Amino acid sequence: MTSIQARPLEVAAQWRRTSLATAPADRAGAEQGVRAAYRAAGLAQPTAVLWFDSPLQAAAAALLLGGGAEEVRAGPGGEAAEPLLDQAAIRLAAAGVRAGGASVREAVRTRPWEQSRRRVVEQVGAGGWAELWALTGGELRPQTQALSARIRTALVDRLTSSAELADDADGDLRERTARAVSAVRLALLDAVLGQHDAPWLAAFDAAGELDGLDGLGGPAEVARSAGWWWPYEQVVLLSERPTELHRDEAGRLDRADGPALAYADGFALHAWRGMPVPPDFLTGLAGLTAERIREEENAELRRVMVEYYGYDRYLADSGAEPLHRDETGILWRIQLPDDEPVVVVEVVNSTAEPDGTFRTYWLRVPPGTRTARAGVAWTFGVTEVDYHPQRET
Repeated sequence: MTSIQARPLEVAAQWRRTSLATAPADRAGAEQGVRAAYRAAGLAQPTAVLWFDSPLQAAAAALLLGGGAEEVRAGPGGEAAEPLLDQAAIRLAAAGVRAGGASVREAVRTRPWEQSRRRVVEQVGAGGWAELWALTGGELRPQTQALSARIRTALVDRLTSSAELADDADGDLRERTARAVSAVRLALLDAVLGQHDAPWLAAFDAAGELDGLDGLGGPAEVARSAGWWWPYEQVVLLSERPTELHRDEAGRLDRADGPALAYADGFALHAWRGMPVPPDFLTGLAGLTAERIREEENAELRRVMVEYYGYDRYLADSGAEPLHRDETGILWRIQLPDDEPVVVVEVVNSTAEPDGTFRTYWLRVPPGTRTARAGVAWTFGVTEVDYHPQRET
């Protein structure tokens, strides 16, 4: 451990809280960070800073400033996206913004990021950087990256309706869809992820690279204060943070009675244990039966149904037979039409509950698992041969 890594776990915990924050943005703090980022990059200060309730509204404004709005309007989702684009146009006009200039993301975020990383590696070596990253950003990145990816996908779908493209759509429709999707993705490439840049910022913070408002200090201040943002030569688009975020014990988006992620303007993501679902899907599962699960044609929704119904109930109601059993548990396989099988290991907690009973757990494992022991070993990231628990709890 090097001297600059004095408090990596504490720093990682602070940035984890930042990445999950749902409080209203600290607008003054964010705008101070913006000004510092432009000053550190040697840029003139932006003439306008506009706030939006969600990255969806901000992305619509970015499409207008970047020239991609017409491709979206011409696409199959143009009619649905038109109100968003109209509202964004009104906001820009009210602020006197006729053009934003080129994106300066490279100058305010990417370049100082590269400079900070180079300094840290020169100071601690590649091995020291890897160690620091493992203790800070490496621990935060999987869940933060997954959340950012889900938001990006939702923004593309919401602005282009690409998810609704039928398999038998004609060539013209496919071409217009592709151009609309490309336009939105280009607009999203100009975004800085604010609070969702927490993994990298945690590593640089632990290395002392965020002291003051030089270099990455400005973007870090924005990240502590707001959500996604789009920096242009003349204009900055800033998004509020979400108002709601619900996750399961594994950090996946998860909520049965409402959106798992929601913003003040209604932009929201619905998910059950990490799996995307339509907004009204889960509330319609009252009275779910094994037969209804088998009849569901959408494979992803069918897997959600099995999770929601409970593996134990579904195994009992579907007459499933165990594949294998040993001292670690019982391996079950659930065959689903037109989909890979769901394979789970039934294990019993060796530690008694306060009432003296022993709780049963169901561990989902890869479909090709052949033995219960191999399945349990997989959950610990080792092979069946290497699985030798010293003590079971």
